[in-house]
Amino acid sequence: MNDAIQSAVRLMDGAVKYDGETVKVTRPAALQTEAMDQLVRMAVFGNTDDQREAARWLIWELGQEVGCRPASIHDLYMARGRGDCGGFTVPAMNLRVLGYETARAVYRAAVKRKAAALICEIARSEIAYCEQRPAEYATVVLAAAMREGHRGPVFIQGDHFQGSAAKYKTGPDVEVDAIRTLIEEGLAAGFFNIDIDTSTLVDLAHPTLDAQQRENYVRAAELAAHVREHEPDDVTVSVGGEIGEVGGKNSTVEELTAYMDGFNRTLGELGRGYVGLSKISVQTGTSHGGVVLPDGSIAQVKLDLEALKSLSAAASKKYHMGGAVQHGASTLPEEAFVSFPKFGACEIHLATNFQNMVFDHPKLPADIRDGYKRWVIENCASERKAGDSEQQFIYKSRKKAIGPFKRQMWEMPRATLDAISADLEKTFGFLFDRLNIGGTADVVARYVKAPVLRHSAPQPVAMAAPDDAEAGE
Repeated sequence: MNDAIQSAVRLMDGAVKYDGETVKVTRPAALQTEAMDQLVRMAVFGNTDDQREAARWLIWELGQEVGCRPASIHDLYMARGRGDCGGFTVPAMNLRVLGYETARAVYRAAVKRKAAALICEIARSEIAYCEQRPAEYATVVLAAAMREGHRGPVFIQGDHFQGSAAKYKTGPDVEVDAIRTLIEEGLAAGFFNIDIDTSTLVDLAHPTLDAQQRENYVRAAELAAHVREHEPDDVTVSVGGEIGEVGGKNSTVEELTAYMDGFNRTLGELGRGYVGLSKISVQTGTSHGGVVLPDGSIAQVKLDLEALKSLSAAASKKYHMGGAVQHGASTLPEEAFVSFPKFGACEIHLATNFQNMVFDHPKLPADIRDGYKRWVIENCASERKAGDSEQQFIYKSRKKAIGPFKRQMWEMPRATLDAISADLEKTFGFLFDRLNIGGTADVVARYVKAPVLRHSAPQPVAMAAPDDAEAGE
């Protein structure tokens, strides 16, 4: 392993010193050069496990050294719940495709706006089909942040750490254990923000709201306790819950109350004074990826902003959380985004449009565009629903081609990558402006402390948790 570490250090062209135990940065400016690009490539595509683990370890240690560290957004949301800050909505962005280039675009837009209240995330299902385990994902995000000159907390989130309703029905303990394993893997990688989504277990057939939400809040509380038992010292992980599966019926304040009362009661019964939730995800009319029409376009969404406002107010005022979280929003019309800060959303999840921008970009090479379409037709036929046009089918299933085409897309010509990245940056900048996160570096610095968490040596990749649930933005 020492040889692999030395190889990784050499990629930094003398700007990094390693004495066999600790890492020192002698030329910080080198972190914003192509040397970082080479190190990231080794972390993702290294020929051996030792090479990949060494490069990931070095990127982690570089971040610790220069103050670009994984952090929890919990304390910022608690301040928001107290009314000490607000007026902005935190974008949580699922970076599925071209992870490094997309994350660089995120942080270029953020640094220009002195914005730090933003989250990069990946869902349980995305980890599988994007072929990005937590250790790789966190590495890519941290490297991109350093590459673009960001210094300060980096919020990395496990999105939709979700239970499969079908698997839970046949083996509930096995399915919950799978989420526990994924939580541990995420924490080890620097996922200090985790959304526990057991909303798939809500059963509307029961006569009372408490009974409908019971499996949801009991299992969520058990998993939140598991987070607390395994979170690092000096880190209070931001944990989110969810009361309604995205794409289902719209949530109500009464459902939120039933869930939160049950969750807090159950968490209290588990003992040890565990810290509770910092936010709550609700359903207000959106769906993951949008509703695609036969011609491949996206149907207009009827978003219930008044419901979002009421739910967020209840979360903050009654339960002292940051507020409500809006999912499935990236395919909304541009004019919708200015409304989220006005209506009190503390966080908004964005994903599919960024993927679409890459897949549909005019500079995308024809061999990749034609190739992923053929791959979908050949490998995802079982997902095609009766009545789906070919455009609908390919649109809904092409995310499954991200992993198989990952290396080919990373190796596109530099001019192509630059063109795609520039357009992504414009979109991120537009969203950041509408969500009012410009200047939030100061408020993040006021409330969030990212402790130094050094690793004495590269850690082996954690056991891969089962992750074939279908949630994702």
